[in-house]
Amino acid sequence: MSTTLVLVVILGFFSALFLISWFSSRNSNSETFFTGNRESPWYLVAFGMIGATISGVTFISVPGEVGSSAWSYFQFILGNFVGYWVIALVLLPLYYKRNLVSIYTYLDQRFGLRSYKTGSFFFILSQTIGASFRLYLVAGVLQISFFDALGVPFWVTVLTTITLIWLYTFKAGIKTVVWTDTLQTLFILVSVVVTIVVIGKQLDMGFGEMVTTISNHPYSEVFDWDWQSGTNFFKQFVAGIGITIVMTGLDQNMMQKNLTCKNQKEAQKNLFWFSFSFVGTNLLFLGLGVLLYQYAEQMGISIPERTDDMFPLLAIKYFGTAVGVFFLLGITAAAYSSADSALTALTTAFCIDFLKVNPKLPSTEKTRIKVHIIFSFIMFLVIVLFRIINDESVVNSVFTVAGYTYGPLLGLFTFGILTNRNTKDRYVPFISVLSPVLCYIVSSNSEQWLGGYQFGFELLLLNGFLVFLGLWIFSNKN
Repeated sequence: MSTTLVLVVILGFFSALFLISWFSSRNSNSETFFTGNRESPWYLVAFGMIGATISGVTFISVPGEVGSSAWSYFQFILGNFVGYWVIALVLLPLYYKRNLVSIYTYLDQRFGLRSYKTGSFFFILSQTIGASFRLYLVAGVLQISFFDALGVPFWVTVLTTITLIWLYTFKAGIKTVVWTDTLQTLFILVSVVVTIVVIGKQLDMGFGEMVTTISNHPYSEVFDWDWQSGTNFFKQFVAGIGITIVMTGLDQNMMQKNLTCKNQKEAQKNLFWFSFSFVGTNLLFLGLGVLLYQYAEQMGISIPERTDDMFPLLAIKYFGTAVGVFFLLGITAAAYSSADSALTALTTAFCIDFLKVNPKLPSTEKTRIKVHIIFSFIMFLVIVLFRIINDESVVNSVFTVAGYTYGPLLGLFTFGILTNRNTKDRYVPFISVLSPVLCYIVSSNSEQWLGGYQFGFELLLLNGFLVFLGLWIFSNKN
C-alpha cells in the first residue's frame, strides 16, 4: 500500500472517532466521564465489548497460532463463555447493589482500606503494563508499514497516538468509549469477513466449500486430552473461566462499561448476548486462520517463522489493496479499542480509589483531567521503554509478570463473596505480593517437581487460591 493511502485511512479512522467524541460529549457533566450517567443502551455495550476483548495482539495472533496449536484455543473460549455468565449472575448484582463506580470500593466495604488500596494498585499496575504492551506491538506494525517511510521516529508515533486517544476521551470518558468501541468492533469484524471473502474468491471456493475445508482440515482439531500438555482441555477450560472472571469481572476497564447500563437487568442482558457473540467472533478468527494456511499451501507461499506474521504478511502482500486497507483498519481499531478504555479506567481507578474524588461534583473535573494526562504520559514512557529494551523475550516476560498480578484480585474477591470471615486487613498487601512470587517459583520448576506437568493459564487459579488461603489463615469469623 502507498503511504498516501495509509495516511488517508488513518486520518479517516480518527476523524470518525472525533466525530463520535463530539456527539457523545454533548451535555456531558463531571459524572459522565466515570459512569456515562448510566444511560448506555445494553445492546451498544454488548456489541462494543467484542472489540474491547479483541486486542491488537489477538487480532494478529489467533489466526496465526492455528498453525501451531490448531483450534485448541477454542477450549479456552468455551471457558470464557461460562465465565461471562458467572459475572452476569454473581458480580454484576453485587456491583449494582452497592452502586459502585470503582469496583475495588467493594474491598474497602468488605475488608478495609489496605485491601482496597492493594486491589486497586494491582489493577493499575497490570493495566498500565498490559495496555502499553498491546499498543506497543501495534505501534510497531504501523511504524514499519507507514511511519518509517515518512521518516517519523517511533517516539513521535507513540506520542501522537496517545495524544489522539486523550483528546477524544478526556471530556466524556467512558460514554465516548462505549460509542467508539461500537465503530471499532465494526471495523474489526468487517476486516475479517472481507479477508475470508477474498480468500474464497482467489481459491475459487464458495461458502459451503470453505466451511467443509475448515471442518476437515487437521488444523481444526479442538480437544487435547494429554494431561501434561499446556493445551489440555481441562486446563484450558477451567483457566478460561478463571481468566474471564478476573480480567473482565474484576477488571475496572471492562466492568466500567457494563456499569454504564441503566440498571442491573440491562447490564446482565448485555453480558448474556455478548457471550454468544464472543464465541461466534472467535470462531470467525479461527476459521480465518485455517484458510490462511490453506491459501499459503495452495499458492506455494513460505510460512513465516513467527506465526504472528502470517496474517499481516498475506493481508498486505497477497490479498490486494482492499484487504490491506481493511487489515490496517482492523488492527488499528483493535489496538485503540483496548487502549482508550484502559486509559479511562486507569484515570477512574486512581481518582476514585486514591484521590477519593466525588464523580458528581463539578470541582472534580480539573483533578480528573490532570490524572488523565499523567496516565497518558506514563503509557507513553512504558511503550518507549519497551522499544529501548528491544528484546522480545524480555518484553514478553514483563507482560507475563503483569498477568501474575490478577491472582490477588481473584483471591480477594472470592474470599469476600464466598465466606463470611473478616481477614486482618494489615496483612493483605504482604499476602498479595507473596502469592505471585510463589506462583512464579512453582511455574519455573513444575516440570521437575510435578513429573513433567506444565502450567498454562491455570496458574492464575493457583495464584488466587494461595491468596485465598492466606486470607483464611489471617481471618476470624464475622
